[in-house]
Amino acid sequence: MDHLFVYGTLRRGSQNKFARMLADGGRFLGSARVAGRLYDLGRYPGAVPSLEPDCWVDGEVWQLHDPRLLPLLDEYEGSEFERAIAPVQTENAVIDCSLYWYVGLRTGRPIASGNWLKR
Repeated sequence: MDHLFVYGTLRRGSQNKFARMLADGGRFLGSARVAGRLYDLGRYPGAVPSLEPDCWVDGEVWQLHDPRLLPLLDEYEGSEFERAIAPVQTENAVIDCSLYWYVGLRTGRPIASGNWLKR
């Protein structure tokens, strides 16, 4: 899978080294959304899948050029997140993308907008 959907600390403008690695090892394709619910977990968000109508998580789609990047991002995301593949809605199409679903305890508050940057 060479497409990655990100919705939190890996988005453009983030100042951590892993966001910079993504910018260096991938190409930003555009804004997108995935069916899910977003939680504010403090320093980072967590998204969980949802079948509820009008329940979306906003983020970005990246095309990865470096196959070594995903294992590094797996380590960064840690055990509270699980990489999976999901259909992501872009402006013009639906693309199957890797993304990191939150699988930890849901102790954070839901972000009604579905957008980490507008929490």
